[in-house]
Amino acid sequence: MTSSPLANLADQTAKLLATIAGLDSIDHLREAEPTITGKRSILSALQKSFGVLAPEDRKEAGAQLQEARRVVESALESRRRELSQAARARTLLQDGLDLGDVVVGDVRWPASVGHPSLIAITQRELEDVFVAMGFTVSEGPEVESDWYNFEALNIPPAHPARGLWDTFYVELGEPETVVLRTHTSPTQIHLMEEAVAKDSLPIHSVMPGRCFRRDTPDSSHLATFHQIEGLVVDRGISFADLAGVIETFTRAYFGPDIESRLRPGYFPFTEPSAEFEVTCTICRGEGCRTCSQTGWIELGGCGVLDPAVLAAVGIDGSEWSGFAFGFGIDRCAQMRHQIADMRALIENDTRFLEQFS
Repeated sequence: MTSSPLANLADQTAKLLATIAGLDSIDHLREAEPTITGKRSILSALQKSFGVLAPEDRKEAGAQLQEARRVVESALESRRRELSQAARARTLLQDGLDLGDVVVGDVRWPASVGHPSLIAITQRELEDVFVAMGFTVSEGPEVESDWYNFEALNIPPAHPARGLWDTFYVELGEPETVVLRTHTSPTQIHLMEEAVAKDSLPIHSVMPGRCFRRDTPDSSHLATFHQIEGLVVDRGISFADLAGVIETFTRAYFGPDIESRLRPGYFPFTEPSAEFEVTCTICRGEGCRTCSQTGWIELGGCGVLDPAVLAAVGIDGSEWSGFAFGFGIDRCAQMRHQIADMRALIENDTRFLEQFS
């Protein structure tokens, strides 16, 4: 009588389980796997030996072998998870930073905690001024579609006004359809669209944020800069309301001895338009390099909303009117703190930064 090839299956299964338990790394597991459950394993050899069994005995032998294989494979996967978790834990431990250490530096340059940048501080101060005047604060995306950045603001393709901005285009979608915003004005379009959808007019809001233009940095310009824009849409709004807001802001932020003035300007999304300037705080109006010897520093532009902009977002220009203004947060910081060269804001000179800690 021929003995069954599965006579020692229990012992062989126990040996395989012991081998699995003894594996101490993922690499060792991968090396041993072919001899545990692969074609070179004892389980595969036992299956090939079923030819010596009578046909009526093969079904029961197959079921026994499959159960043994299930137990071994389950143990192997469980060990694989354990070893993977242990390896990850070791990696995290090796790559981790001990933040509990105390850094003892030179007494002349002791370690110090971080603090908001001058731009962040200035932005918060500006927001506080406008909130006190009854405005809310809104934000928008820095990557915009061409429609929000240009077309909805009455700057269609090939419009000569697009030459006013050297634009950074993003490689996304069709060519020249996605941009790094050149101003925070697209947020105005988002706000007006939302107000129309929710029937929540009027709007009194300011929109601070970062903008991008291909400018060459100089004493009063940066390629990556920060703006804050204001938008008012209400009934009966006129240019006189805009002038009053500009004057109130100037005196509240810069002080009563700093004057503002409006002079005619051009912007595609406002009509009439103006550029507003404040007394140069560096030379107090006498003329210097920062103000190009004029005694005035241009902060930004403003004007009454063009009816085409209202129409683009579905606002009835016969019922609603409004104004918009925008100016540089960096420029305000420069004027407020009498910084002669705006490039100091991005040079990371600790002697400069520590003045505002």
